[in-house]
Amino acid sequence: MKIKSFHPPQRVLMGPGPSDVSARVLAAMARPTIGHLDPRFVDLMDEMKSLLKYAFQTENELTMPVSAPGSAGMETCFVNLVEPGDKVVVCQNGVFGGRMKENVERCGGIAVMVQDDWGRAVDPQKLEDALKANPDTKVVAFVHAETSTGALSDAKTLVEVAHRHGCLVIVDAITSLGGSPVKVDEWNIDAIYSGTQKCLSCTPGLSPVSFSPEAQERIKNRKSKIQSWFMDLNLVMGYWGGATKRAYHHTAPINALYGLHEALVMLQEEELENAWERHHRNHLALRAGLEAMGLEFVVPENERLPQLNAISVPQGVDEAEVRALLLSDYQLEIGAGLGAMAGKVWRIGLMGHASNPRNVRLCLSALDDVLGRMKAPIQSGVALDAANRYLAA
Repeated sequence: MKIKSFHPPQRVLMGPGPSDVSARVLAAMARPTIGHLDPRFVDLMDEMKSLLKYAFQTENELTMPVSAPGSAGMETCFVNLVEPGDKVVVCQNGVFGGRMKENVERCGGIAVMVQDDWGRAVDPQKLEDALKANPDTKVVAFVHAETSTGALSDAKTLVEVAHRHGCLVIVDAITSLGGSPVKVDEWNIDAIYSGTQKCLSCTPGLSPVSFSPEAQERIKNRKSKIQSWFMDLNLVMGYWGGATKRAYHHTAPINALYGLHEALVMLQEEELENAWERHHRNHLALRAGLEAMGLEFVVPENERLPQLNAISVPQGVDEAEVRALLLSDYQLEIGAGLGAMAGKVWRIGLMGHASNPRNVRLCLSALDDVLGRMKAPIQSGVALDAANRYLAA
């Protein structure tokens, strides 16, 4: 069989990621490829560091995109900051806290788990109790925006607790960066990682990271060699550092970085506070429609992530069939539950370029239609009016 060029369907991406990518970002990625040591590309790297500092709200010099997806950003933080025998308190309230535990153990560290219910924010008092019980802890790690559940934790307070006990802090901001307030310097975060495919609305495959001077000092004074050559920041910074001459480390994903640069320029044009407000406003419109329909949120309102909405599946409804019909009939993708929430929830994303009133209306109309056809126990014909009333207010 002769294989032909691949032409993907046009979808509306309202799952947990990736999110829709704007035409501007796609056009940027189609620009001519130049060398990764070309003087013009080095200029772009410097601009991107500046743009990422704005997105993270930091002056950290060690701020850059890792040339791999968000999971590699996570590994970059752990392999550089955790040494064999180090005790690390990991707060888990969903799937991705479990991945942090895996990273600690693969670095030879000892993971002390602080567990919270899935769908709830991390409890600062539980972290305080764990650190009192483990005074030799070196690092605290937690997920700011838990993508598997839609729960948003109080990063500022959790960092304050960790610092009182002399710990460095690693924060997962995969789903929060660009969509909810993330203030690295104000909150004194030591190491943070994110992904490009969520609220930054770029394609998957890059992971912005930032490290405080204290974290950099810990990296420089390690007793053991960093276990990953590719993620060893002592080497990577020879390429991404501020020096005029860049040392070759790896061939950067040039066109993907064009896309991230354009996405960050768009974020700067919109202004960060406006992006946060847009995500919140569209979430409230979606909430108005879903609640009018009779659907329930998993996460309490004051712990809810605006850009990732976890909704309980109504009694007797085949959640996979609903997702399949949305995809086939409306070209609309929403997400399934993960881990303990598999089969119990839908995850509806309103991230980045996809966070707009048109998508809110499409999602509510499509759900109303599909659930109505399946005779689900909902209030039909009211969701769109409820969302429109909110948007018009």
